[in-house]
Amino acid sequence: MMQLYSYYRSSASYRVRIALRHKGLECDYHGIHLTKNGGEQHSAAYKALNPQELVPTLIDGNFTLTQSMAIMEYLEDKHPHPALLPKDPERRAYVRQLSLISVADMHPLNNLKVLNYLTNELSATQDQKTAWYHKWLIQGFNAMEALLQRSDFRTGPYCCGDHVTMADMCLVPQVYNARRYELAMDQWPLITAIEQNCRKLKSFIDAAPENQPDTPGDHRAPFQKAQG
Repeated sequence: MMQLYSYYRSSASYRVRIALRHKGLECDYHGIHLTKNGGEQHSAAYKALNPQELVPTLIDGNFTLTQSMAIMEYLEDKHPHPALLPKDPERRAYVRQLSLISVADMHPLNNLKVLNYLTNELSATQDQKTAWYHKWLIQGFNAMEALLQRSDFRTGPYCCGDHVTMADMCLVPQVYNARRYELAMDQWPLITAIEQNCRKLKSFIDAAPENQPDTPGDHRAPFQKAQG
């Protein structure tokens, strides 16, 4: 059985958990707390698995893989059904485009190590950190909303038609973070509708931060009824 090293609030871990659930793949879950005791990701044992000292890390037999997009592409290649990417080359490129806005442009500027640097090295206040966080979310969501509005591929409840794709799996964790940092989402109606549609699905519910083994008790969700 595969092993996943994850943190319940990690965006990168969240998107991998959705992909695993979407494909019906089981794994042994290992919680890596990113703030407890200075961050468990910095321990010598974990650094031996992931030299970047980040989550997630996936172990499949003798193969160890880091980086969420690489993990998702690996799962797609090894377990192609149900798919994370459309078959049509243009649609595949469109899905990857949307995915990378979340993964490569928005998330890296707002992850924990950047926020810690703002606090510890630049003495940023909480208000300044929140403004920083909002700036990059707003910029990314504005671009994504515009792409969704003009695309012929978005004729359905998700980013690319009637089927969930990698783009949805990358988007939902970003919206989760936006809500945590109290960014009003009503200015992006398409993104908000897609996120709400996704969060009704069992794969997204099972992968949600509030439903992980390492979720603190006061953050756990009440029972939710899934669709699909």
